[in-house]
Amino acid sequence: MAEAAVAQRIRVRGLVQGVGFRPTVWRLARECGLIGEVWNDSQGVEMLVAGTSSQLDEFCRRLADEAPPLARIDAIERQSSEQAPTGGEFHIRASRSGEVRTGVVPDAAVCPDCLREIDDPADRRYRYPFTNCTHCGPRLSIVERIPYDRANTSMRHFPMCPACETEYGDPADRRFHAQPNACPLCGPRLWLADAEGKAWPLSPGRDAIQIACEQLEQGRILALKGIGGFHLACDATDEAAVSRLRSRKGRFHKPFALMARDLEVVERYCRVTDEEAVLLKSSAAPIVLLDRLHNPSLAQSVAPAQVSLGFMLPYTPLHHLLLSEWDRPLVMTSGNRVEEPQCIDNTEAASRLQPLADLFLLHDREIINRVDDSVARIMDRAPRVLRRARGYAPAPLTLPEGFEAAPPLLALGGELKNTFCLLKRGEAILSQHLGDLENLISYQDYLRNLTLYRELYAHRPQALVADLHPNYRSTHHARELAQQLQLPLITVQHHHAHIASVLAENGWPLNVGPVLGIALDGSGYGVDGTVWGGEFLLADYADFRRLAALRPTPLPGGTQAILQPWRNTYSQLLASFGWARVEAEWGRLEAVHWLSEQPLCGRLFDAVAGLLGICRQSISYEGQAAIELEAAALASVDRNHPGYRLDIVSGEALQLLDPAPIWPAMLDDLGLGVDKTEIAWRFHRGLIDSLVELARRLAAREGVDTLALSGGVFQNRTLFDGVAASLREAGLTVLTHRQVPTNDGGISLGQAAVGAARLIAGLGADDA
Repeated sequence: MAEAAVAQRIRVRGLVQGVGFRPTVWRLARECGLIGEVWNDSQGVEMLVAGTSSQLDEFCRRLADEAPPLARIDAIERQSSEQAPTGGEFHIRASRSGEVRTGVVPDAAVCPDCLREIDDPADRRYRYPFTNCTHCGPRLSIVERIPYDRANTSMRHFPMCPACETEYGDPADRRFHAQPNACPLCGPRLWLADAEGKAWPLSPGRDAIQIACEQLEQGRILALKGIGGFHLACDATDEAAVSRLRSRKGRFHKPFALMARDLEVVERYCRVTDEEAVLLKSSAAPIVLLDRLHNPSLAQSVAPAQVSLGFMLPYTPLHHLLLSEWDRPLVMTSGNRVEEPQCIDNTEAASRLQPLADLFLLHDREIINRVDDSVARIMDRAPRVLRRARGYAPAPLTLPEGFEAAPPLLALGGELKNTFCLLKRGEAILSQHLGDLENLISYQDYLRNLTLYRELYAHRPQALVADLHPNYRSTHHARELAQQLQLPLITVQHHHAHIASVLAENGWPLNVGPVLGIALDGSGYGVDGTVWGGEFLLADYADFRRLAALRPTPLPGGTQAILQPWRNTYSQLLASFGWARVEAEWGRLEAVHWLSEQPLCGRLFDAVAGLLGICRQSISYEGQAAIELEAAALASVDRNHPGYRLDIVSGEALQLLDPAPIWPAMLDDLGLGVDKTEIAWRFHRGLIDSLVELARRLAAREGVDTLALSGGVFQNRTLFDGVAASLREAGLTVLTHRQVPTNDGGISLGQAAVGAARLIAGLGADDA
């Protein structure tokens, strides 16, 4: 007996708009013999489908298995329908509105099909730099509101020609409802201008990209408008050009990112593992930090004193066309002055980048949302996102079990490497990396993005969450916004937010119990009003107990000690021995003699670096001394020597990890002429062993077997790999970051999780 036909309403939730999902539904429905219709709405994709039960089951199974590359299905919900579809075919219908429950898809690297078209002289999109389809191209960078339709993006200014309209309307075409769809006849246009804004003359048979390549070969600096902002580019093998870019940009030491035509070029300059190759070629196409090979052709100024290089592959048609003939890398750094956000607007670039660039490669597709390049690295055998922006944001993260009842919240993030987080319906939506709020332009961009995200997601928070630090700009804004919206405000201790972020990312259920968290971060405002540093916390989402910490050392000169590592060296030695003993026992050493001549007059890595003469006088970017200290350690040849161990000092309420014993050992080794790279390695090894020993003791005492690692110090691969591996060897479970930065770029997620947990538990807000 034949199966009877039934009708169902099927709802698909997740990242399912602007990725070719409806054409996939249309194709699979026809192949499964179904009739009905499908449409986008503010909750995702919905369809009314009729067929036999077995046909519907097969359809849903294939839908889950054969979703488009950029789609992410969170749920397929099915329910019987008394309404049956009319007609004998399956149709794609126009979008419908309603309460916003869907998301925005991240910008995606150009796909192989589009690359083949721009390389084919017979194709109508040959050498067209804005070629895209539903599998690739701009998303977040051009969207103004949801649903993601052309009318709600910056592509609304470019009416499609008949050929593009045909593609856009054909469900069998991969450009069906590709919102940025365009071609040379109807889409955005590209042009080259000089530093004064005048159009650059094009010679016969040479387009703007080819002329730009010629100028790069002659040592010029190019300002290039990309998908989420401007880049500054130059020949990475031209020392004069790279040095000139550093001088103009005011970025004197921080490494430049590089872009290469393909993996073959990258492998001339770096070792590339299979995992790193996959990361480079992914649709996110981040900057990937790779181990450096010796290649004298690379300009020394690209990455001074570094053992790694940051490479990315071309992720837009424009980048591919620019690098197609280059067998060497280009510097591809953000288009900005040092510490400012990158430019996104042609007019803005003309004023802010005019002193930096010799020529400009511009286009007339508006960038709605600034989206920096993401940064990632393989650490402890897995990819780790260090800066979450293009290619990753704003894809939502599903919150762990127990957070279903959480009300909508807005977490405002920290002061440095800021992101903010919207919590809604069991999901956390992290903004792209927004930078340091100490910079006024970055802060203004932060405020603009807050407004944009709240509108994009129709987000109406019931509470706000901020860092405990009273002087963070994000906290100030949270207080103002809470007063304006008449909402409760929850403040969260900085290191607690770090640990909660790890728990949330790893799916740690709300009511399972605490873990031992190790938060190695520069500094954070403590609940006692003092500055905290490296912290060991027994923590769950709602609360924490401070178990141990790195012994605090006063910073002589305050923030000057962050910029001048020698101040930290002096402070550590003074606190450990008194200066009279230092001069009496080790006064013959160059380092001590140099310190004694400085005005009298912390940070432990900076202090060690200062002692070894690494960035002793000053640094030009955050973390420079610690990064170069790790580079020195990795250059060591003898790694069998035991490390310099820190003391574990028990107190009534708090155990301290005291670095005092490492200083005489290092000073003695300096006096014996031990190579500074060996001393740098022994410091890392000793710190790893000391952290693990203290963690093992605390875990045994508190009866926990799971540890969570977070904080910016864990961007140090040597330290992170060593601590994680040693803890696992001790039989402990280790939770770490992968999708969310371990630095302050991840704390907004932790803030949101802590705020939600406290409200669910009825603990209330600060002013409750």
